[in-house]
Amino acid sequence: MRDARVLAPEREIAFSFGQDAAYVVNGDAARLAQVLRNLVRNALVHTPPGTPVAVRVLAAPGHAVVEVADQGPGLPPAEAARVFERFYRAPRARARDGAGHGLAIVHAVVTAHGGSAELEHGGGTTFRVRLPLD
Repeated sequence: MRDARVLAPEREIAFSFGQDAAYVVNGDAARLAQVLRNLVRNALVHTPPGTPVAVRVLAAPGHAVVEVADQGPGLPPAEAARVFERFYRAPRARARDGAGHGLAIVHAVVTAHGGSAELEHGGGTTFRVRLPLD
């Protein structure tokens, strides 16, 4: 998460892990790391300065679950429904860097690994990735 510290050194980024200390998923480590980088960067870029970000790793039956949550303004439902589309950029995000690939890459990589990516909004934004345990 050095990337996140470089992008937002003043930002609080909390990491937590569930009761089970180790989760093993079968996959491409570089691509799965890219998923996490994209989700954390998205939270840092699209929330006001000082907004905390939380990264949680949990277990669910048969799956490892990674959540990246922020307490920012969240997304209106119409935008939330499209965030994983290629080239989609929410209207208020258009002035920022990026081409609208980050969340599409998250979705493609996670799906290729047999998992799922979803967005939960309301009181901030939480991206949740589920990957099958090995």
